[in-house]
Amino acid sequence: MKFNRTELNDAWLIELELRGDERGYFARTMCKDEFSKNGLIYNFEQQNVSFSAQCGTLRGLHYQRQPHAEAKLVRCLKGAIVDVIVDIRKDSSTYLKHQLFELNDSNFHQLYVPPGFAHSFLTLTDNTEVSYLVSASYHPESEDGLRYCDEELNIEWPVAVTVLSKKDAKWPLLSERTTPLF
Repeated sequence: MKFNRTELNDAWLIELELRGDERGYFARTMCKDEFSKNGLIYNFEQQNVSFSAQCGTLRGLHYQRQPHAEAKLVRCLKGAIVDVIVDIRKDSSTYLKHQLFELNDSNFHQLYVPPGFAHSFLTLTDNTEVSYLVSASYHPESEDGLRYCDEELNIEWPVAVTVLSKKDAKWPLLSERTTPLF
C-alpha cells in the first residue's frame, strides 16, 4: 500500500499495490504493521457495505460524537463515488475544511478517515457499492451529522444530489448548532 497525505490533518488516501498475473490481481487493503507505522488506527470493529441504485445518491455527512468517535477505511467496490470529509476537531488547523476524493472500482484508492471527521459520499454512477471498516461500534445516541448543503461548508458536489434520506436532509446547519460538533 502507498500512503498519501491529504490536505486535511491525519486523513490519508491509500493506493493499493496490485500484484497481477493471468488469474487477475491480489492486493492488501489493510495491514496492521503498515497502518501502525503511519500512525493510523488499525483495530476495526465492524465492516459495513452500502449499495446505491441511482447516481446522485448522497449518504452523510455522518460522524459519531465522543466517546464513540470512529475511524473509517472506505473503498468503492463497484461504480464510483466522490467521498467528502470535513475536519470537525475544534483544535485542528484544518477545522471545518473539507476535501473531495474520487474512489472507484478502477483506481483502487481507499480513504482513511480519522476520528473527528464528518464523512459523506455521493454516487457518480448507478449501482454503486461501497465497503468500509469502522473502528468503533455504532451507538445511536452518539450519531450526528452536518447538512450536506450548508453554505458555511461550501462543498461543491460534482453531480446533483437526487436521492437523500430524510435524516440526512434534516441535520442542523452549523449556524443552528447549540452544542460543539465533536
